[in-house]
Amino acid sequence: MQPNEPINPGQVWLVGAGPGDPDLLTRKAERLIAAADILFYDALVGPGVLALARPGTELVSVGKRSGWHSKSQESINDLLLTAARAGRRVVRLKGGDPSIFGRSAEEMAHLAQAGIPVRICPGITTASAAAASSHASLTLRGVARGLTLVTAHLRSGEPLMLDWEALARPGGTVGIYMGRAAAGEISRGLIAAGRDPNTPVLVAVNVSLPGERLIRGKLRALAFLTEAVSDDDPTLLLIGEAVGGAGEKRRVPELERQCG
Repeated sequence: MQPNEPINPGQVWLVGAGPGDPDLLTRKAERLIAAADILFYDALVGPGVLALARPGTELVSVGKRSGWHSKSQESINDLLLTAARAGRRVVRLKGGDPSIFGRSAEEMAHLAQAGIPVRICPGITTASAAAASSHASLTLRGVARGLTLVTAHLRSGEPLMLDWEALARPGGTVGIYMGRAAAGEISRGLIAAGRDPNTPVLVAVNVSLPGERLIRGKLRALAFLTEAVSDDDPTLLLIGEAVGGAGEKRRVPELERQCG
């Protein structure tokens, strides 16, 4: 890479676009976006982030959302490869952090096999942004000694296969990405495995965006808490004593619904 040149022709960067608010991008991500000839972006990458691209940059939506896919993963891999082989400066924008449920390994392997140089720029994952918005902590001394992140996203017809016993152990926070549709099953699975039904939960919707909602309640009511959340709204479930909010200032009380 040449001095002051963030991306060389024929190079690909997988860039974390964060949870949506462009102010939460890293400075490096902003430089890479501005240097790209072509941007391939996910459905969760908002217009505020895309607006940082320089005039003339080609913007290509390759978004995948629950229930529909605009492009298969194989097609995305090939698009990245074709653009790099054409000598373009390629940025692949991924919501959150590319290495957390971002399928970055598949894209990197495909490009590496073809001899295409590829690098990663990390981003803020939604769990961190949700904790910040809710004035909570994902870990808490004496309460939550660890953090486990899982995804509830499944192919159509697949059962939800999670290690319920591991997730139900006390002393930790569980973050479940894309868990809205499976909220009832998640609640039942954790309680059956021994998690206290009164464990605090936080349903974080459209995190960091103007329409953000933070819904607090108990694990036994998780299915009810997600009823009003649209299929199109990106939703994260945080479960554990650390997100209970006891003694914490609530940032946007009017956007929270209490459920005992």
